[in-house]
Amino acid sequence: MNKLKAACLTAAIASSSVSFAGGFLTNTNQNVAFNRMMSREASIGIDGVYYNPAGVVFLGDGHHLSINWQLAYQDRTIKNDYSLFTNNVNNPITPREFNGEAFAPVIPSFQYAYNKGRWSFQGNFALTGGGGKCTFDNGLGSFERIVAETAMAACGLARTVDGALGSVLGREVSMFGSDQAFGAGGKYSYNSYMHGRQYYFGLSLGAAYKVSDNFSVFGGVRGIYATTNYYGYVEDIKVGNMPLYMVLDPTKKDAANIELSCDQSGIGFTPIIGVDFKTGKWNFSAKYEFKTRMRLKNKSVNLVPSIGNLPANLSSQMTQILTAQFTQAGLPAEQAVAKAEAAATAVLANQTVQKTMLGLKNQFDTELDEAIGEYADGKKIAADIPAYLSVGVGYSPIDPLRINVGFHFFDDKNAKAYNNRQEKLGHGTLEYNAGVEYDINKMFTVSAGWQSTNYGLPEEEATTSKDKRFMDDKSFVTSSNSVGLGGVWHFNKKMSFTVAYFHTFYQHKKTTESVELIPGNAINYTADYSRNNNVFAAGIDINF
Repeated sequence: MNKLKAACLTAAIASSSVSFAGGFLTNTNQNVAFNRMMSREASIGIDGVYYNPAGVVFLGDGHHLSINWQLAYQDRTIKNDYSLFTNNVNNPITPREFNGEAFAPVIPSFQYAYNKGRWSFQGNFALTGGGGKCTFDNGLGSFERIVAETAMAACGLARTVDGALGSVLGREVSMFGSDQAFGAGGKYSYNSYMHGRQYYFGLSLGAAYKVSDNFSVFGGVRGIYATTNYYGYVEDIKVGNMPLYMVLDPTKKDAANIELSCDQSGIGFTPIIGVDFKTGKWNFSAKYEFKTRMRLKNKSVNLVPSIGNLPANLSSQMTQILTAQFTQAGLPAEQAVAKAEAAATAVLANQTVQKTMLGLKNQFDTELDEAIGEYADGKKIAADIPAYLSVGVGYSPIDPLRINVGFHFFDDKNAKAYNNRQEKLGHGTLEYNAGVEYDINKMFTVSAGWQSTNYGLPEEEATTSKDKRFMDDKSFVTSSNSVGLGGVWHFNKKMSFTVAYFHTFYQHKKTTESVELIPGNAINYTADYSRNNNVFAAGIDINF
């Protein structure tokens, strides 16, 4: 029950948002131009308000506006193999796939610049992180793993209690371990669901200054408002033929249910600087976004079971069943009750029973505190957005052709996260990209690009300690390659229309954990993680 609670309450982190290009908490596809070319760091365009703000000053005098819309769809697949999954009476198959779907139908962004002389005054509004909702209709593999382990633990406790009761009564007893109760094989069933949404709204303001005809600088700041919601449950847990609530509070059918309902919000600010240098057919640029200190405040209404009621309810169950048995054996009612109560008291006084229940309670309380710690009502959670460096080089061998390459670095290891999770990373996120665009004529431009994303994930094979793990199905990313293509229709010198599509090919990440439920008898829990991502986009650029 303790592990089950922890899984439910931590599951929403990764299931919350559609994943785009960029680092863990940063979307870099903030303009349709990126989707069609992937490398825009050294381009001179209105999209440069985000990608190359220092270069926007070279657009020329006047107002420049870009209005963009994106639609993103992602599915996530985790294949788990665990021998205990064969105890699921509704789906006794292993390995098994768990699938989640994330969909964001409307992702808007706006870039604006007013250029006058050597100055460019700029603003950008976009979703700098998150951007959608992800749903796991059947929960996650980690949910089922913990239900399966809970079922085995319940059967173990049943054997311990039945053994102690048999010693008291002087005969073999099969009360909680009978086929009508928990049974002996660890069979189980349950229902589970999880969804989360995450939006990081960003508004940037800044100014670029043309130091010379070839060199410009930029300074600005972005304000970020984060809002998230997580909802999920694990309910109707049954071990063998006994609903789990029967040993926690038989009067309440939801006594063993776990429900998470948490809203988070926070505000942060990001200073931004940039430079651009033009020479001949070449253009060089760089931008640096400082770390954003972000603290998310929780507003939660969570339902949790209490394992502290377990001894009293076990006593009540034993007393009720034994009273009926003694009465049927011919004892008067008062004597039957007294004898049953004495037997139940003796069982609960048994050191082996006490040790088993105390171990369960201590483990429950510890992991419950770890789980609730992140989602406790009123608490502030560290969720920094990492510092971000981008550099780009652009080359135009002939006027209609432009070739770009770029590099991104996200300093994830120095962005504080809950429980300093960032320290488990090997390095920050590294991205490399390249793109090309070609003017077919004055009316049409076509383009394509590629980007490689490498997260600094630690090696996690065959670990036996959860403290050494960075990634599981509640929070996972995998390195990837993305390709994009699109085109621009130039209506005239003042207006153009852009369409684009990009697809991300995610790598597989496999992990193996050795689980020792019985001392000296280890079994493996394996996972194979991957994703699939598609983004469609369209936009209008206007000069006036």
